[in-house]
Amino acid sequence: MSATDERTTRANTELRRTGLPPIAKVPWGAHICMFYETPEDLIDAHAAYFGAGLADNEYCIWVLSDPVDRDRAITEFRKAIPLFDDYLAAGVIELISGYEFFLDGDKFDPRHITGRWREKLNEVLARGFEGLRVSGNAFWMETDLWDRFLEFEEDLDSSLEGAAMVVLCTYPLGAASAVNMLDVARTHQVSIGLRDGQWESLEPAAPPAARREAGWAAVAADILSRPFPGHDRLTPRERDALAEIVRGASNKEAARALGISPRTAEFHRTNIMRKFKARNAVELVGIVLGAA
Repeated sequence: MSATDERTTRANTELRRTGLPPIAKVPWGAHICMFYETPEDLIDAHAAYFGAGLADNEYCIWVLSDPVDRDRAITEFRKAIPLFDDYLAAGVIELISGYEFFLDGDKFDPRHITGRWREKLNEVLARGFEGLRVSGNAFWMETDLWDRFLEFEEDLDSSLEGAAMVVLCTYPLGAASAVNMLDVARTHQVSIGLRDGQWESLEPAAPPAARREAGWAAVAADILSRPFPGHDRLTPRERDALAEIVRGASNKEAARALGISPRTAEFHRTNIMRKFKARNAVELVGIVLGAA
């Protein structure tokens, strides 16, 4: 097996800690959307997100824009991330301007940006890092670049398959209309929110079929491989249904996989949600994986 094939296999099976309470672990190639309300929420989330990545030997990049600049990010990370100054001095985390990174003057080329991420990933893997952890804030919501940025999100989602990357995209709730939020959810695998220090979970968009069979299947396998608090409340069939929920399967897809009717699949899903007092699938996964 070539080195590239080995990296792809690893990216399709490994689970990574996110540091984010609603989704404790994700496979490589995860594309996460987070809505936030205040600058403090944004900083707190990123301190947890990058803190987990730095501790796990991942190269980290925060592509910054308003309402948080580089100086404030460094100040707050020093308080929240152990040994942050050492990481910064070692050059294993970058805090860079979104305008400078994404825009060439007033031009925005989505495919060029995804190509740059791939180049960076190859570079950090060659340097011995486990992979690349990235976050970018959407300053696009109040500009005429919104449609182009959605194209970028779609291209990015496709490019992440088989890649040792985790990507977090953040969006300000104050600037997001209902239509914007639907557009965003459609281009991400998982959507979460943080308002005034309180986490909220949104239903995930189903990941592409190929990735569902690879990375998110690994999350499902992890759930089935070990006991977790409350697992004894589930019947064997409900545990099978739980794995399908984690994979992002719809009721129809779960029914086909389990050889049952969609109505029965829906019945199992309802029972599982009730037993764990979860409001939606993302919250359910957070409860199960977060308890590990």
